[in-house]
Amino acid sequence: MQYSERSLKADPVVEKLRGFIQEGDYTGGDRLPAERDLTVRLEMSRTELRKALDALEREGMIWRHVGKGTFVSDPCEGNAPDALVQLGRNLTPFRMMRARLVIEPAIAREAAINASGTDLSNMQRAMERTRSATTWAEYEEQDDQLHRHIAEASDNLLLVSLFEHLNHVRRAVAWGSVVRATTRPAASHTSFSEHDSLVQAIASRAPDAAHDAMRMHLRSVSDRLFGEA
Repeated sequence: MQYSERSLKADPVVEKLRGFIQEGDYTGGDRLPAERDLTVRLEMSRTELRKALDALEREGMIWRHVGKGTFVSDPCEGNAPDALVQLGRNLTPFRMMRARLVIEPAIAREAAINASGTDLSNMQRAMERTRSATTWAEYEEQDDQLHRHIAEASDNLLLVSLFEHLNHVRRAVAWGSVVRATTRPAASHTSFSEHDSLVQAIASRAPDAAHDAMRMHLRSVSDRLFGEA
């Protein structure tokens, strides 16, 4: 597989894993060996391996599904991450939110049908971390993790991949026009209760309620950012 050159300073650990993937017979959708096997093959510690996996996931070269493994991304006509970044640069934050309103409620519906106990634990942990966040950046990171865990709970690799593509575009959107009035979410931040309702619906195996809770949550976010959507 061919991926474009990265402008960031090369990290030997990251490049070692990148080389392993590029030189191996891996194509889009292939699952990489388990972490314990990779640490032996690449002669690196578990900490080093996870650092490299995190870096390549941010680039879009791989994606991970909790409980199922790490998968090689499909470049799709050259370099999918680069194409998605370019798409994001040409998309307004408002249009990004409209796309999320179409896609993520359907994913939440599937999560309510298929979520495992591990999936629910991951969601709960992410929710707790959003509440303890001391900055907006920390909150948004954990909010992103919560939505990713919901996608993973769908138990559908295509939906997880769709979510990851959506997320790549979301990160590239110019959010500079969005101004925060505080340095961190207030204890009364409405997303906290919205997250609670969403995860409760998923845990209760209520697909319609999960769909509606996700849509209500995203509409609330959109309204706070842009006014009525």
